[in-house]
Amino acid sequence: MIFIIEHLEKELYEWCLIEYEHISKIIGKNSTIFTNINKKDIKRLKKYGAVSEKSISKSKFNNLCVLSQYSKKTLATDDKNKFKYFVFGGILGDNPSKKRTNMLIKSLKKHNVKFETRSLGKKQMPTDAAVYAAKKILEGKKLNELKFVDELEIEISENESVKLPFRFVVDNNKLIINEKLIEYLRNRKGF
Repeated sequence: MIFIIEHLEKELYEWCLIEYEHISKIIGKNSTIFTNINKKDIKRLKKYGAVSEKSISKSKFNNLCVLSQYSKKTLATDDKNKFKYFVFGGILGDNPSKKRTNMLIKSLKKHNVKFETRSLGKKQMPTDAAVYAAKKILEGKKLNELKFVDELEIEISENESVKLPFRFVVDNNKLIINEKLIEYLRNRKGF
């Protein structure tokens, strides 16, 4: 199984880089491909997986499963036998969602790329959380066996916190999040 992260942001923001590093740790560098990456950012991502400037819709991949919260069909363990590539939109989540994965799906259709879609539920997840959940499902879990928290509040200082209105995975009573992200949020100036 290969996991493809189609970068859908204008640049490679620090937040994205933190999530992409986490994805590489979750599934391994050899199972990770980043697509639609600006030439200037390729070197920064090579240590985390294969990198391509081309969008997935303009590449020669086939046997694709695009993960979308809007898909009517839920990802199941058997999908690992049906698909070779699992595609995730690399997105800094917006609330409400801008539905950028739907734009990716339209581009795939426009370029006559054969694919199917699957869902990990209706709630928006950070890309690394979606990859973690998909990996667990493809390894044998059912979506309803996974535990989630639907909003995360991170304390920044004694009098300040930031809420992340996205779904995160909790596995063995441990929140699946890159500690670097928490440090990044605590050190970031202004929200």
